[in-house]
Amino acid sequence: MQNSTRPEPSGPARVTGPLRSALLATSALLLTVSALSLTTALPAAAADKPDAKPTKGAADKAGPPADMSTIGGDRLGEPGTQVNLGAGAPVLPKDLTAKAWIVTDAESGAVLASHNAHWELPPASTLKMLFADTLLPKFPKSTTHKVLPSDLAGMGAGSSLVGVKENFTYSVHDLWLGVFLRSGNDAVHVLSAMNHGVSQTVADMQAHAEDLQANDTHVVSPDGYDAPTQHSSAYDLTLFARSGLQKADFREYAATATAKFPEAQKKGKTTSRFEIQNTNRLLTGDIGLDAYKGIAGVKNGNTTNAGATFTGVAERNNKVLLVTVMHPDTKESHAVYKETARLLDWGFQADGRVTPVGTLVPPKGAESSASASATPQGDAGPAKPAAHAAVSTKDSRGVGIALAIAAGVLAVLAAAAFTVRKKWPTRTKS
Repeated sequence: MQNSTRPEPSGPARVTGPLRSALLATSALLLTVSALSLTTALPAAAADKPDAKPTKGAADKAGPPADMSTIGGDRLGEPGTQVNLGAGAPVLPKDLTAKAWIVTDAESGAVLASHNAHWELPPASTLKMLFADTLLPKFPKSTTHKVLPSDLAGMGAGSSLVGVKENFTYSVHDLWLGVFLRSGNDAVHVLSAMNHGVSQTVADMQAHAEDLQANDTHVVSPDGYDAPTQHSSAYDLTLFARSGLQKADFREYAATATAKFPEAQKKGKTTSRFEIQNTNRLLTGDIGLDAYKGIAGVKNGNTTNAGATFTGVAERNNKVLLVTVMHPDTKESHAVYKETARLLDWGFQADGRVTPVGTLVPPKGAESSASASATPQGDAGPAKPAAHAAVSTKDSRGVGIALAIAAGVLAVLAAAAFTVRKKWPTRTKS
């Protein structure tokens, strides 16, 4: 079967934020934008394919290893489902078929439940979260680049594409929209070329994964295209999402439902654009699938070997959850999104009624900084961050920011805590 990337297709302290109500408004806006975006047809070159049916690849040939990593807690290294239900806690959903999944509190880092959290599996395009978290700080979004034929060399057959053209000049902003919304491997390769090539980018991603203590991850291709030794885990993908959500641009792109991408140019200047839609179906909705209430990103993927993968972040009733699901084994349409939604529903209902089975570890750098710079905070604890002004996405009908963690850097408080800020999302005119 052709190896292809299908477009869709010690724990940190609790973080706090004063603007939780903004996320509830965000949820309503996300649903509104999603409904509007679905009424606009995409050009054939950018159209998303329906969810692929599950395939029997390498990930299906064996069960999880008996000994897996115990980073984040011993229970996370055990095969099978891990959960500690307390009084009144709902049981886990019965219709879960994924090879691995994890439900975490995005603020405290507590792992509420997991299933083979450290099983090393093909990540597909969810690996683009690590790519973005690694490269976003390197290039201002206003930077422009003229695409050379060599920039697009080496892409795998059947790669998902946003429609990057040779000899066109693109802004970094446009390229990131192509990465996040259309999972464009062409945009990934151009940004990698700007970063001194694919090999250098892979090395940078691997080094960043190691700093995040994502030790289940081995990077071979920056776009997540199937490779025999490329793997990650539900735990690591959640670490990538949590780290990436600290960056304002990452949050903006992950929460953008639709945008305009360059279609025609004259003398290096864009003269027309076409609409692209985010392939995250919990953000936009689809036939037979409603947009998820409170969703705020993050990234989906689907390849022959990996099957469907997805990491999502959502807020409801003053609780922010991150869920990662890897390779559901079912014929149900939109299975990876529906299983994610079931786990999110469970997590919100189980809030305060389960004992965590582990934790999301802080990056190595955060651990070092915390031990070196910890200062007394007084009885009131760390000061709460101030609210930020609204943001917008140029040339996009984005939903702006639904979740903000720290202020674009690893904010380290006395106990290596992540600081959460909530921003009011905006929708700009196309």
